Amino acid sequence: MAVESFSHYKDVLIILGAAGIVIPLLLRLGISTTLGFLIVGILLGPHILGNLTQSFPALSALSIGDIGGATGLAELGVVFLLFLIGLELSFERLKTMRRLVFGLGGLQVVISSMVLGVAAVWLGFRPPQAAVVGMALALSSTAIIIQLLSDQKRLGTQAGRISFAVLLMQDVAVIPMLLLVTALAAPADTNLTLNLAWALAQAAMAAVLIVIVGRYLLTPLLRLVAASKNPELFMAVVLFIAVGTGAAATLAGLSMSLGAFIAGLVLAETEFRRAIETIIEPFKGLLLGIFFLLVGLNLELDVLLQSPLVILAATAALLVIKSLVMLALGAAFKLPRRSIMEAALLLAPGGEFAFVMFAAATVAGLFTKAEAATTLLVVTLSMMLIPALSFLATRLRKQLEKSNVVQSEMPTEAASSHVIIAGFGRVGTMVADLLIEQSIPYVAMDFDMANVTRGRKANYKVYYGDASQLAFLKACGLNDAKALAITMDAPSRVEQILKTVRSEQQNLKIIARARDERHAQKLYELGVTEAVPETIEASLQLAEAILVETGVPMGLAIAAVHERRDQSRKLLGRQDRRAEVAKARSRLRVTKS
Repeated sequence: MAVESFSHYKDVLIILGAAGIVIPLLLRLGISTTLGFLIVGILLGPHILGNLTQSFPALSALSIGDIGGATGLAELGVVFLLFLIGLELSFERLKTMRRLVFGLGGLQVVISSMVLGVAAVWLGFRPPQAAVVGMALALSSTAIIIQLLSDQKRLGTQAGRISFAVLLMQDVAVIPMLLLVTALAAPADTNLTLNLAWALAQAAMAAVLIVIVGRYLLTPLLRLVAASKNPELFMAVVLFIAVGTGAAATLAGLSMSLGAFIAGLVLAETEFRRAIETIIEPFKGLLLGIFFLLVGLNLELDVLLQSPLVILAATAALLVIKSLVMLALGAAFKLPRRSIMEAALLLAPGGEFAFVMFAAATVAGLFTKAEAATTLLVVTLSMMLIPALSFLATRLRKQLEKSNVVQSEMPTEAASSHVIIAGFGRVGTMVADLLIEQSIPYVAMDFDMANVTRGRKANYKVYYGDASQLAFLKACGLNDAKALAITMDAPSRVEQILKTVRSEQQNLKIIARARDERHAQKLYELGVTEAVPETIEASLQLAEAILVETGVPMGLAIAAVHERRDQSRKLLGRQDRRAEVAKARSRLRVTKS
């Protein structure tokens, strides 16, 4: 009984062990999380570990027996990925990047699909199969490329923005592509145009229903749960929405991914967007990792061993074709040569949605598993080359920069210089008003749903979420912020947020609201840039009013108050330095002892 019970948990333990032990080791070697799961899947697969178990039976304990049990989790990884993509598709972002997203990205998808589809016909695929091959291979790896650019801090560069725009368009294109796969799988005597029109009509009806339900049911539900200030309940509702809308889409004959994508779009403009991103991201990372692990497990490596030259030649052809398409489009759009060259190399390999496309096509009967194996092997090999292609792109970019190539610069977005406001009560609202008057961008947040609702009704840019959570702060742009204003009246909350931010950002300017002089001194010790004690400020304003009312000229009264304010700041600064000296002396005594 114990052995049988262990067998149920063995596969889960292997997956969690890979995520918690093997993947961190691969990260130290410079291998991304996504590629790490893919490599682990290949190593645990029947062609490597399976062959070793014949000589070493004890290794069978590391083999995953029930792949079907993990398949559902892997599908959820793709669902959460599309849910997050929907959240990212705000109308403001699309409007800012519309030329690159719809122009460059749209043409890349269409032209690459057509060229690769024609090549597939030339290689002997039937026209419906060639259409699927062309569309699937035109897509790139959002998971790997975005993570790689983020780790290199290059998402904000011209090449990063070009890559992000094209990937965004590809992710959107996945939805109609999956619908087209269903239409292509219809019997030959049926009307393809009619099938596609019916599939699009189904998708449109499901999308309208999800939008209506989202606007009039899901958003009020989130507000109700958020008002309870219970993070666990809020997380449960978010997961319910992401998975539930996907399940609802399946009832309409559509994919779970489509339902989750539309739900993300509905919630993208709400006050919960940042908090939802924070909750979904860890689940998406782990479940998408399981997806890539299963891809590695299912790879038919014997196909590579049987015809290695054919597979390698097909992989090289894929990289060359997609790179040339991007370079040609970059020239047509007059983009900087070094930026488009870097983006072309990153986007040339295949992506994770190719596996989703071929899975759907196999279920629909367009491909057998053996027919899809060769193409999926090409996609996998190309994805494993992304780090090497990124390294090559960096070297080429540096060579072009050294040669001082003259080129027209692409219009870029202004560097982010927003202010984060933690707490949107009376003080936070006043800070936001002053920032708006000076045309300074800001992002405000509050854990009190009443403050968020009030701010949203007044058209303030305020989000629901806990400012003491580092992941949530990062989702609100902490790493790109110019300053942080902590306006809450609870001293413990102010200190907690200050500690969290300083653990990540040592040089960010932080201005915090303090209860009194003693609290301000403590905030200085924790690393605040400027502390504003309520009691001192209230006393100074009261003193200024009294001076004016007793006949002191306005200018002299203001000058006197400003002088006293400066004296208080200097005094707090001296006290702060004294505290630091005392701590240093204490550490020195401990060291000597």
